[in-house]
Amino acid sequence: PSEPVSAVAENLTNREHVPEQPARDVVRVRSELLDNLVNSAGEASIYRARMEQQVSGLGSYLGELGQTISRLQGQLRDLEAETEAQIHYSHKDEGPQSEDFDPLEMDRYTMIQELSRSLSESVNDLSSLQNMLGDQVKESETLLLQQSRINTELQEGLVKSRMVRFSGLISRLSRLVRQSSREVGKKVELLVTGEDNEVDNKVLDRMVAPLEHLIRNAIAHGIEPPVERVKKSKPETGSISIDISRDGSDIVIVIGDDGAGIDVQKVRSRAISQGLISGDQKLDDSEIIRLILQPGFSTASQVTQMAGRGVGMDVVEVEIKHLGGSLQIESTPNGSRFIMRLPFTLSINRAILVKAGEENYAIPLINIEGVARLDAERLLDAYQLANPKLDYVDQSFSLHYLPNLVGTALHYRGSHGDPRQSVIFCRAGDSRLALHVDDLVGNREIVVKNLGKQLSQVKSVSGASVLADGSVVLILDIAGLIEQYAENLVSVVYKGQDGDEHDRQRTIMVVDDSITMRRVASKLLQRNDYQVVTAKDGMDALTQLEDIKPDLMLLDIEMPRMDGFELASHMRNEDSLSNIPIIMITSRTGEKHRQRASEIGVDNYMGKPYQEEELLANIRAIIGGQ
Repeated sequence: PSEPVSAVAENLTNREHVPEQPARDVVRVRSELLDNLVNSAGEASIYRARMEQQVSGLGSYLGELGQTISRLQGQLRDLEAETEAQIHYSHKDEGPQSEDFDPLEMDRYTMIQELSRSLSESVNDLSSLQNMLGDQVKESETLLLQQSRINTELQEGLVKSRMVRFSGLISRLSRLVRQSSREVGKKVELLVTGEDNEVDNKVLDRMVAPLEHLIRNAIAHGIEPPVERVKKSKPETGSISIDISRDGSDIVIVIGDDGAGIDVQKVRSRAISQGLISGDQKLDDSEIIRLILQPGFSTASQVTQMAGRGVGMDVVEVEIKHLGGSLQIESTPNGSRFIMRLPFTLSINRAILVKAGEENYAIPLINIEGVARLDAERLLDAYQLANPKLDYVDQSFSLHYLPNLVGTALHYRGSHGDPRQSVIFCRAGDSRLALHVDDLVGNREIVVKNLGKQLSQVKSVSGASVLADGSVVLILDIAGLIEQYAENLVSVVYKGQDGDEHDRQRTIMVVDDSITMRRVASKLLQRNDYQVVTAKDGMDALTQLEDIKPDLMLLDIEMPRMDGFELASHMRNEDSLSNIPIIMITSRTGEKHRQRASEIGVDNYMGKPYQEEELLANIRAIIGGQ
């Protein structure tokens, strides 16, 4: 039956007073599309970084241009003063007919004066152009800064769009606990804390299988049967706890149980029977526990649906490594804990760039516990030990020379004049490593790229990234690096300065006020495997010589502030600098200049322009070949 008209009207009136709920639009997007957008945002970050580097380079070139203009203005002032002096001198020779008027008052200008004034106007035009270019560079820097903020917001928004709560997995894991405990006749409950924390969808998808494996392991090997638990005064029902927390840019997942822990003696005997270790080999408990991560390792006495099938903890560690994380194992008689540290997102990561040999590598911050600059003598003393170690924040770290691990150098060749060396203290699972590197490049935000099929099987490398200058840098997997080279590592031996004199890369300082000459000489020397340091005049060279002792110096004569003769004289009178060979390269090829250079003690004298082969031959004759 139809409602009365009054009732319908009353319903309509009531609806008008009901506040409308704001509509929330939801769009379903394919995960592949989000991945592509995140990758594109990462590429945009790389190109922006390259633009920032180029704009910064323009700023330095403008500084050089300003110095060149100032030098040219000084030369023009000297030219004008010399021209006026010449005119006055000519006026005296002309006799009394010109005594009433000064030649400058009669506009008796020579062609040199006209040219000097034209040059002065050109210099002023150059100065104006420099100021305009400087303003453009400043505007470009401002725009890049704004674009950086927008790009960061875009990346954060895209990363958040891939975030999901861990609570979505709880029902699946709870069902797994009920089924597995029923199969083995045990009583187990699952306790989860921090389930509201968000994790990258890709990270969570790839961690489902390792989490399930750890839960099965805890039920099959860790938690005791109810009767045995009662005998130990434990609750009849065992518990498995999962705690999810955020630590900076990392997600920390801790899986623990209140079972009997890992039986160290049982693991040791099984490892001996499988040939993983020898019977007389001495290992501490943490090293023995790490043996459960070996492929195919199992302590199960018989094959069941949950244990003894040959699928061990190694699959868990491999998956965590592929995600760029680390696994730490703790075990006591009252239970065990597996601590997994994973990156918050797989797309963008922060890392420290280091130099090992002639290559740069990235070490993720997730593996780094500290960075220190240590005395070279302390490192040399540590390398004399059979197992070099360093202590840092009350922990012992195994010392390794990174170029030795990556295969770019077999020995630590000394400090090369630097009394302090860079050491990065890393932690990969239970392994603590002190990585001695040649140099620290700096902290960077890197966009992680896949290596492809060819390099994906290399254990010591987890990915790659593109730097601001367009070069590719490999991202090191610290745990995989040590695992791969552990059997082949040889103790790093210090080779004295005399022993490696012909092996190390030589350093040459180029001192010239011309940026073009510095650049040409630098490229030539770098092509021939020399390390190059540049200085724009004598004062700049002296400042750098306080920190760097080059093997040879290429020196110009005519320079502002301190010329080549003054610098060479100062070096020959300074005990710490007197042994540095000097090759003078100058346009002054007269005998007088050569004689002065010889008196100072310059090793060789060459004129500009020089032949490249002749310069290289002279360098090899003084400091030896490469």
